[in-house]
Amino acid sequence: MTSPPDSPPTSATRSDLMKRTLITARSFLSSSKSTMATEHLNRLAASKSPYLRQHMHNPVDWYEWSPDALQLAKEQNKPIFLSVGYSACHWCHVMERESFENQIIAAALNKSFISVKVDREERPDVDRIYMSFVQATTGSGGWPMSVFLTPDLKPIFGGTYFPGPDAVKMHSGRGGFLQIIEKIANLWETDQERCQKSASNILEQLKSFSASGGTENDLSDRIAIDAYNYFRKRFDKTNGGFGGAPKFPTAINLSFLLRMGKYRSDAVGEKEAEHARQMALLTLRKIAFGGIRDHIGYGISRYSVTADWSLPHFEIMLYDQGQLLGNYLDAWLLTGDDVYLSTMDSLATYLGTQRLAHPGGGFYSAEDADSLPGKESLEKKEGAFYVWEYAEFEKILGEDAHIAAAFWDVRRGGNVDPRHDAHDELLKKNVLCIVLTIPELAKKFNKTEEETEAIIKRCRQKLWEYRQEHRPFPHLDDKIVTSWNGLAIGSLARAAAALKAKNPERAKDYLKYAEDAAKFVKTNLYKPESGKLIRVFREEAGKVEGFTDDYAFLIQGLLDLYEATFNSEYLQWALKLQETQDTLFWDDTDDAYFSTPASASDAILRLKDDQDNAEPSSNAIATSNLMRLSAFTGDREMEDKADRTCRAFAGTLEDAPFAMTGMLPTVIAQIAGMRQVVVVGSLEDPKTQDFLSTIRAQLMPNAVVMHIDPENPDALIVEKNEVIREIVGDKKSPVPRVHICEGFACGLPITDVGKLQENQLFICIGHTYQYLRERMSTFIPCRNPIEPINAEPYQRKTKRMPIQLVQTVVK
Repeated sequence: MTSPPDSPPTSATRSDLMKRTLITARSFLSSSKSTMATEHLNRLAASKSPYLRQHMHNPVDWYEWSPDALQLAKEQNKPIFLSVGYSACHWCHVMERESFENQIIAAALNKSFISVKVDREERPDVDRIYMSFVQATTGSGGWPMSVFLTPDLKPIFGGTYFPGPDAVKMHSGRGGFLQIIEKIANLWETDQERCQKSASNILEQLKSFSASGGTENDLSDRIAIDAYNYFRKRFDKTNGGFGGAPKFPTAINLSFLLRMGKYRSDAVGEKEAEHARQMALLTLRKIAFGGIRDHIGYGISRYSVTADWSLPHFEIMLYDQGQLLGNYLDAWLLTGDDVYLSTMDSLATYLGTQRLAHPGGGFYSAEDADSLPGKESLEKKEGAFYVWEYAEFEKILGEDAHIAAAFWDVRRGGNVDPRHDAHDELLKKNVLCIVLTIPELAKKFNKTEEETEAIIKRCRQKLWEYRQEHRPFPHLDDKIVTSWNGLAIGSLARAAAALKAKNPERAKDYLKYAEDAAKFVKTNLYKPESGKLIRVFREEAGKVEGFTDDYAFLIQGLLDLYEATFNSEYLQWALKLQETQDTLFWDDTDDAYFSTPASASDAILRLKDDQDNAEPSSNAIATSNLMRLSAFTGDREMEDKADRTCRAFAGTLEDAPFAMTGMLPTVIAQIAGMRQVVVVGSLEDPKTQDFLSTIRAQLMPNAVVMHIDPENPDALIVEKNEVIREIVGDKKSPVPRVHICEGFACGLPITDVGKLQENQLFICIGHTYQYLRERMSTFIPCRNPIEPINAEPYQRKTKRMPIQLVQTVVK
């Protein structure tokens, strides 16, 4: 099948994009709030957070999460209304329009509560604590998250989106927000003792509920098969993905399935490994051709409303782009299929040259789901930047319109099921998804494949130019989050290394994007004197210090950069950050890493991040980092700390390994060991480069790649790693050569590239398999949506906590 179009021929520079973004921002500020009293400003006008600033005109008397706000609640003995969301969240915008811009609701909140707004991306610690409460008490969670607290921060009642006064009838079975406010206020006024007692009970049970179940026994790699079986039973054989709508890409799960056959595990059979890989490959292919992907520009949306990936909620998040780039890289390494390579390249281009790219390096957080349909429009609509009417195709594309419409499933009446359009924003609109192959399209219109492909490229160029000129961009969340930049840095560095032999110019681009981002973080979000990270940057470094995920994800990115460049500065920085992470977050009593430091005075719980969601668990990435650092340096204490971290979560790993796929590779590595692939020789020697190209062309989880120049060895590695010192001391073996080491013991040197390819390094279960191309010879068209959703869905539903709550009072 012909791959999706590579990239728009018109590629703006970072400075051009910044100018365009500023123009769009001015237009947005001057028009999007024109229907309300923009002269009113609340405290959020002083915030740097794009999400909080979206609410600065609300009549609600908002506070930021701060010591002053929390102290005020205690002094006035008022409960706190906590609203948590993020700037690209569609349902957060809906709740703002329906409730927070409503004068009656604002008056009720201002009278009886201290209302606090939190950007979940800036304060994931606050979000995580109260999301655990919402999930435990309702069975699910999401954003916007709405929680009522006692003045001492204990939760009373919570949920996600609640409809405003004019929307209650649209959401049968969901309590109206005004009624909830009134009932909570009345309860606090008339029966405060009951509220306090219930909240204290909730907090104690949350502490018990969140405790990890550790073990002294060895974990079995059989849990990898248990995780596989979970996904096998839920796999959608037609559309890819797992379960029904809504569907999330969940990159960490796809990574596990893609790599399952490459882990050296006796528990994994050839049949299971092959099926796991094909499930992931089919899912990635469906995403690449589905409506969840922006086919005219770049980027993949956060999730699909429909089971067939045809209708997204249109927000585009950095953490998805960074992780999915790595997924598509893995898929290409496994198959050689250009569909995966071109999708990976478009994601890399998006990160490096489009709206998420900061001019000085680093990556912004997100693009919004909603935007103004045109320059003269006053009201934002969901997906307005991305959807098309058939008449627009005719106007822009002329005689090619009918061919492009057949390719992208554009219909005169629109292709969005009204059941998925609660606010009638997508009437007669089309979300583009590829429903015909180029050969099928050529046959349909009696043209050659070359002619047909040229038509599609020409149409895409015209649509790209029209959209750039006539449609205001969605709101850009222009804060830079350390952890998410770490995810992007790592995938870009891996892609640069893997693509260097095939396309050195593109590989150079990828590496520049990654290195520029790492430099930006080190310059703006790192305190060398203390070794601490800052969580976010927007115009300047924020005040909130980094959390465990900031350290873990950035360390992972730096290790990938080290393997791509062999620049020891990246390894040295990673070691310093690991030392700081251990100091701030390690639990000396029960092992593993807390999400917050002990010094966090406003946290009623110190939670440990174990389960993967849209982002991987910070403890999972930490265990991988520790294993890799141990392999690089020979420090066995790091390997032991990784093992202790896995054991700390043994209960969840054994009961629900599908929820912790990010940690499963470390569990397997603890049993099978890590491999060190050491290339000895000058980087100027073509044979050394041939060795590296051969190694990097393979997908090798649970292995590290090291380079030693015998004439100028890396002092850091030589000093710390005894195995490397022995290799450097070997003056008799020929150079260049490769050593494959396991358990800190090395095999005989390999001096021939052909022999290297035959080595066990590359022979894993399921290495030879049939591509999906036969299965995908006839592409399955997008199907109609099935069910609407009422709130921003969370990744996973959890078992409800069996506690008696004030929740029942407000029903």
